[in-house]
Amino acid sequence: MAEIEASIANTKSSAGNQQMVNAIIASVMGWALDLFDLFILLYVAPVVGALFFPSSNPALSLAAVYGSFAVTLLMRPLGSAMFGHYADVHGRKRAMLIAIVGVGISTAAFGLLPTIAQVGVIAPMVFLILRLVQGIFVGGVVASTHTIGTESVPAQWRGAMSGLVGGGGAGIGALLASFVFLITSSIFPGDAFSVWGWRFMFFSGLLSSLLGWFIFKNLEESPYFKELKRQQSAQPAKVSKAPVKEVFSKEYRNVLLLNLLITFGGGAGYYLTSGYLPSFLKVINAVPNQTSSLILMGASVVAFFSAVLVGALSDRIGRRKTFLLVGLCAAVLLPLCYLGMAATTDLTRITLYALAIAFIGNAGYAPVLIFLNERFPTALRASGTGLSWNIGFALGGMTPTFVSLASASTAQIPMSLAIFAVGVFVVYLIGAIVIPETKGDFR
Repeated sequence: MAEIEASIANTKSSAGNQQMVNAIIASVMGWALDLFDLFILLYVAPVVGALFFPSSNPALSLAAVYGSFAVTLLMRPLGSAMFGHYADVHGRKRAMLIAIVGVGISTAAFGLLPTIAQVGVIAPMVFLILRLVQGIFVGGVVASTHTIGTESVPAQWRGAMSGLVGGGGAGIGALLASFVFLITSSIFPGDAFSVWGWRFMFFSGLLSSLLGWFIFKNLEESPYFKELKRQQSAQPAKVSKAPVKEVFSKEYRNVLLLNLLITFGGGAGYYLTSGYLPSFLKVINAVPNQTSSLILMGASVVAFFSAVLVGALSDRIGRRKTFLLVGLCAAVLLPLCYLGMAATTDLTRITLYALAIAFIGNAGYAPVLIFLNERFPTALRASGTGLSWNIGFALGGMTPTFVSLASASTAQIPMSLAIFAVGVFVVYLIGAIVIPETKGDFR
């Protein structure tokens, strides 16, 4: 693959540069649109909890909504297995196109669901089934977006690209969701949001499908995948017919298991920070919807820069040292931020704490994408990266549910978040200690 490295780094042709730019945009926006669809639920979690999982204890309703979010995450490994196999055999582009359109349509379908007051227990059942379907497509987005971007840029940019896709894409997705939330809460203020506003939040998922189609339809495959196909054409006997099976083989099983320490810590850190922030602002700080949306938009911008900066840092000092540095900072600073944010009523301080939480949470998984890419060869990269990412993030995504369940009342949520944050970043640090340095190992 050395000749591909050289051709990517030294290419001067407009066609080569255009392919790289298109791949960068596709990877970033593919993940952004995927996170946009997921963030919609997080932004309307208190309302959805009351309409589909009512309880006399608001913390339990919130736990049920985050539980439905975890259900989606649990289906992501299945989606990454299906779409990862497809991406490794048939190409990243087609897998990405199908997955992103599926996520958008399934998201919009939530806006059509009847509530528990209208149809009884059927409502939460249908809600959960639709979450399962959405989870499969979400897993497919990861398998394709998390490979084509890093495979299309020069070696010295891969860490920054990892942050740009993983954290930058998430920041853009959250920013889009915040913007939609701001518009929707303005059109449907107060109680009207609980009647119609939440439905239109979900309907906006159709925009992500439409935008994704236009972005991906003219995208070319990555140079690495093209080279793989050329080699496989010359030596068809060496073509792997079951990439997913090979990822679970003896050769890669330990690689996968060690990866999960990092992806669990990074995923849990993300969902306990950016993922929980909308509910924290509403339930703990009682910030009005429109003000909350502005704070969340600012947090999304901070998350973008955090991920790109930390990803680029991994290009300079290595993936392993970056994980160690971020893990130590997060374990110490996140609990202080949670407790400080809960203790203040000053809007400026609330905003500063929210921005700090978003910065730390997104720094945690900025280099994860490229680390996973470097753990697998091109023939297995989509499957290996997708499974490692989705299994770890599925497990990490359950932590907000446990935070809510561990809190007897909403007043205890900040302390629960602080304790869980320390725990998950201890796991993250253990992973950083035992993994090898992978910088430059791209096959």
